[in-house]
This record gives sequence, structure tokens and C-alpha cells, in this order.
Amino acid sequence: MPSALVRQALAAIVLIISGWSAQAQSVRPEVVATHLEHPWAVAFLPEGRFLVTERPGRLRVVEANGRLASPVAGVPPVAAGGQGGLLDLVLDSGFARNRTLYFCYSEPAATGNTSGTALARAELSPDRARLENVRVIFRQQPKAAGSLQFGCRIVERLKDGKPDGTLFLTLGERYTHMQDAQTLDNDLGKILRIAKDGTVPQDNPFVGRPGALPEIWSYGHRNPQGATLAPDGTLWEHEHGPQGGDEINLPLPGRNYGWPVITYGENYGGGKIGEGITAKEGMEQPLHYWTPSIAPSGMAFLSSERYGRTWRGNLFVGSLKFHYLDRIELSEPFKGRVVHEEKLLTELDERIRDVRQGPDGLLYVLTDNPAGRLIRLLPQ
Repeated sequence: MPSALVRQALAAIVLIISGWSAQAQSVRPEVVATHLEHPWAVAFLPEGRFLVTERPGRLRVVEANGRLASPVAGVPPVAAGGQGGLLDLVLDSGFARNRTLYFCYSEPAATGNTSGTALARAELSPDRARLENVRVIFRQQPKAAGSLQFGCRIVERLKDGKPDGTLFLTLGERYTHMQDAQTLDNDLGKILRIAKDGTVPQDNPFVGRPGALPEIWSYGHRNPQGATLAPDGTLWEHEHGPQGGDEINLPLPGRNYGWPVITYGENYGGGKIGEGITAKEGMEQPLHYWTPSIAPSGMAFLSSERYGRTWRGNLFVGSLKFHYLDRIELSEPFKGRVVHEEKLLTELDERIRDVRQGPDGLLYVLTDNPAGRLIRLLPQ
């Protein structure tokens, strides 16, 4: 039997080889569709089709061959402009049976120039031409002026490996309302958990607390534009810092994630935010942060082995600012600390808005520009 020293040496060699193998993998981009105007989110329909949101307010079916169908009818009016518009989209876990989907968008106020993030549910008609039974199940309060920082990522929650009938929704603090991220009487700078009919689950952390909105799951967030679930049901989220200090968090019920009291970023143009501190009792530290800011958007775990075993359990995040897809290795598949990052798709030189794993186990990304593209990543 090998000695302990020999076993340690062999283990070290295996780790080194594994690291080389992980970094040696690469991807080849294959364009699926183009001429999408500022696409924001993609979902996967049966028979190889895709459903894509375009920020100006259009919902598009993309055929398997890349052809764009006419815009799907029935999308509510959106406050398009700046960062606002038609944003995230997810299919219900029972879509094959009920054709239900959820989408969030910047909703204009009935009067005045304010807007707020809204979450709606609808059914896609059998011919995929229109939305039916559209119903807004949540409206962010209060609405605010401006066109920045709506958040707007949706995740269907799992418990014990099964959908539990609730949704997470990330909400930005709308830039000019940063202090509201620390108070519980509003929805700004929060992550919410609501039932699919818009009601509030009674086991939410602030149910029954005077002065607190019961839909709040966690608070102290800035502008969360990426969220996903690990296989064990853990919610992972990332959010934009100001100038530096973009964060990855694992939002737990009732916890305070610090913005704008603590941050690893600084004001645009320089200068501290608040007291310029990065830690305070009662406030959570990020799992990981980026300085300088990469402007993250989109977030997905890879659960397949289409790119080799070493990439399974990696996290993938798009960078709007630096135009790459960030492959994030963790100390264990789907969990642990960040141990390595690799920049993919730099040759595209395009803003990466969304990343998802498709039913075929491959990764797909959306590029954010006036002629944005849906791209499939092939292993090579």
C-alpha cells in the first residue's frame, strides 16, 4: 500500500491534471439567430424552438432553423428606454401541460413619468402567435422616476428537488433610491418570493412583522441581473455594484446583504459610498466580488457533461462591460468558494446579456446590441 506521502503526491498530480483539463476545454460559437433588438432573456420551447424577449417590448419565437417569427401578440405596454423594457422570461415547470410562462418588465405608471418592475403570468397560444390570459401578479412599490436598475430575474423555486409553487424575483433599487434597499416597507433593492398566483407564502421571513412587506425574501441588494438555482435548491444571485463591487450572493431568508451601507465598490468617478466600509455586523458578505466591475448579467449552472466532466457544476455569468462569458470554477460542483475564472467568447467582442443551459445540455447566450444574436456554444 502506498505511503501517506505517496498518496498526497498522487492526489496533487490528479488535481494539477484536472486543472489543466478544465482550462484546456474550449467552445465554438454557432449563431442560431440574429437581428434580435437588444434581446434580454431566452427560454426553450418544444421541438427545438426558442422564446426570446427583446427589450423594446417584443416577444419572439425563434424557429429551430433560426427564423424569427412575427412578434407574439398580447405583451403589455412596457416603459422601454435606458435599462427598462421587456426583460426576463421563464417557462413554468409544467409548461408542456399548461403552456404557462412568467415574464417581468418595466411597467409604466397610469399617470406621470414613473415606472416599476412588474411580474406577469400568461399562456402561450398553441400556435405560438399570442399570449392569453395575461395577468400581472406583482407590481413593485413604489414606482420611481428614471430608467435604471430594475433587476428583474425570475427563478422558479425547488424544494426537495420539486417545484414548490413559488417564484423568486430580483428587484433593483432604481439608482436614486439606494437607501430604500435597507428598509422593509418597500420593494426596492429586494429579492421577493411569491406564489405563482401572486399571493404571499406564509413561511416567508417577514410575514406578520409590522412595517415589513411580507413578499420580501432578502434585502440590501443593488441591481440583481442574474439568478439561478443549484440542484440542491440553493438560490444564487449576482448584482451590479457601482464602480466595482459586483457581487455573487446566496440569498437566505431574512438576511441583509448590505447595500448601500457596505460595498466593495465606490461612487462613479471615485469617492467612497457612505462610510466607505466593506463589513458590518448583521450584514452578509458576498461569496465573491469583482473589482473592477464586470457588469454581470445572466447566470446559469452547467449540469451536463457536454463540455467534459470538469465543467459540470461550473457557474457561467455574462459580462456586459468587458464582453465575455465568465466560466467560474467552484471548490465543489455547484457549491463552495470561487477558485478560478476563465474568460470565454472574447473573440465575439459583444455584451453577453443572458446565458442558459438548453435541453440538449449545451450553453446558449444572448448578445445585447441592436442586432443581437442567439448563440449556441459547441464543445471543441
